[in-house]
Amino acid sequence: MAANDYDDEEVTLEVWDIVIIVAHFMLVLGLGIWSSFKSNRGTTSGYFLAGRDMSWWLVGMSLYVSNIGSSSFIGLSGSASSSGYAVVAYEFHGIFCLVLLGFIFVPVYFASGIYTIPEYLKKRFGGNRLRWVLAILLLFSTVIIGVSAEMYAGTIIIQQVLGWNLYLSVCLLLAMAAIYTVAGGLTAVIYTDALQTVIMLIGAFILMGIGLNEIGGMENLKLAYMTAVPNTTQLSNETVCGVPTQFDLHIFRPLDDPLPWPGVVFGIFLLSAWYFCTNQVLVQRSLAAKNVTHAKAASILAGYFKILPMFLMIYPGMISRALWPDLVACQDPEICDRVCNNPNGCSDIAYPRMVLKLMPTGLRGLMLAAMLAALMSSLTSIFNSASTIFTLDCWVKIRPTSTELELVMVGRLVTLILVVVSVLWIPFIQAYGSGELFIYIQSMTSYFSPPMFAVYVLAMFWERMNEPGAFYGMIGGFAVGITRMLMDLFYGVPGCGDEDNRPPIVANLHYLHFACVLFGITLVLSIFVALITQPIPRRKIIRLTWWTRFSKVPREAMDEEEEQQDEKNELIKLEKEKQIAKDASGDLSFARKLWNMLCGISSLAPPEISPEDKLRAEQKMTTIVEPRKWKIFAAANAILLCGAGVFVFAYFG
Repeated sequence: MAANDYDDEEVTLEVWDIVIIVAHFMLVLGLGIWSSFKSNRGTTSGYFLAGRDMSWWLVGMSLYVSNIGSSSFIGLSGSASSSGYAVVAYEFHGIFCLVLLGFIFVPVYFASGIYTIPEYLKKRFGGNRLRWVLAILLLFSTVIIGVSAEMYAGTIIIQQVLGWNLYLSVCLLLAMAAIYTVAGGLTAVIYTDALQTVIMLIGAFILMGIGLNEIGGMENLKLAYMTAVPNTTQLSNETVCGVPTQFDLHIFRPLDDPLPWPGVVFGIFLLSAWYFCTNQVLVQRSLAAKNVTHAKAASILAGYFKILPMFLMIYPGMISRALWPDLVACQDPEICDRVCNNPNGCSDIAYPRMVLKLMPTGLRGLMLAAMLAALMSSLTSIFNSASTIFTLDCWVKIRPTSTELELVMVGRLVTLILVVVSVLWIPFIQAYGSGELFIYIQSMTSYFSPPMFAVYVLAMFWERMNEPGAFYGMIGGFAVGITRMLMDLFYGVPGCGDEDNRPPIVANLHYLHFACVLFGITLVLSIFVALITQPIPRRKIIRLTWWTRFSKVPREAMDEEEEQQDEKNELIKLEKEKQIAKDASGDLSFARKLWNMLCGISSLAPPEISPEDKLRAEQKMTTIVEPRKWKIFAAANAILLCGAGVFVFAYFG
């Protein structure tokens, strides 16, 4: 069927579509509010880590949906419409990196007793400068990469499909997400993520089936995709721009391809390993699991889900190009600007266009609800993780005697600030939107993530690593990464067929190859500085490295004076919390009682905890001992999952 056949009549949302969308959001909002009151919202552990009491299937679904947001629906399908299979390597590498998270990194995180990723570096190396640098960088990258990508994807969904007022729609979505994120913290986020996962998978599978039926099956899809050339390309006798190649149906490609095979094998793995193993958004969910076994099972479940994007996003993106090559695969900047208001290209409208043109009434509403659900899930995950980092890595240093309630309230305030920032960021996203969202995300990640991942790898697996090595290695790596980012922004990327006048260091070093080089530079610099400076005594890194994770020997403090001051601060905090509980138990107005209920303020004074009880509680929280039966069962499933990962790489490679 020709593309024009789909454009003769304007498709609008029917009453049933709107009813389903409204019903979906009311259900999500209700679940979020219910889970908010179910959680222990008055403590940092209850608010930021869901009380460390989440079952494996809830954590697994949350891991998946936090990773597969609206930017993946838009970005993956858009890149697939432009260049075929290759971009799915990001998802397939996630299979192996989730196993790394559950079986290698999480046990060390659990044993160390941390809440945030920067906190691990603080415990491992001591001092505060490394923790501050990483916390600030993570907050910065949250806005530049995480929020901007999700908001850009959201604007495409709202403008291309819904046709609603952009600012009003975004504000309503953010308001609903903020209500249960602010109120219930991670518990509310994880419960709503589970619901969003089910809705997303149902809607995406239905759309894939309709799309394959429309195109005539899998074999017809490959033929239609390979011949889907825009008219402007055919009329100009252009043989390169906008013309699919034989490599589009393969993951591994030549060195001169936009996604060369060394970058796909090594560069993407490096970026994925950072994202899954040392990124607060994903690690925070794993830390919310009941124990290490549940965290491993969650990683395995999420790993199997990572196979699905090939069918739910890659194929639909290719189908969209096959049906509408002049629109989705446009090459002329003027035409692209008319089609999607973006002269850089319109590949990012591939998925929304399928939803609008192919889905019947009712199912169209379900799929739109699924895409908006993905947007909300990702944003709530980002908000909660960013507020956790600011509160526990920055605020406690500014006010070391902050009570549990103060920390939770600061976390809620930061979430609200991020909501406002998200709205204010929309004009910048519209002005500088990329033609391929997913490529933008990954290229930006390649500037910042390799130094961070290099430091975490050395911290966990090399006991000789010390604070100067980690700090100067990370700073040096960031300097190189920012330099490359500024060069890329200054010189830009030449359009297809244009002469490439960029310096060789930019033109000939792909961003995925650069990520590997940057990782190596950081490793070398960190090791060199560590070797010429004083090592950390082994007794101070007990349960902070892979090799000492099972040790039961008491860990000595990195800084005795700092630990003594922390103990004094804890006593001051305890007295403050007693006063808060006393005030909450008095004769209060209805408004004050309602405020206390919403904020999780208890009228019960915190119990006195003896040093022995405190030690036992800490040991229970940091234990990584597993029942032998479940340890073997989890390991066997991890091997099966890795085997599935190798198979999909071989089959689609």
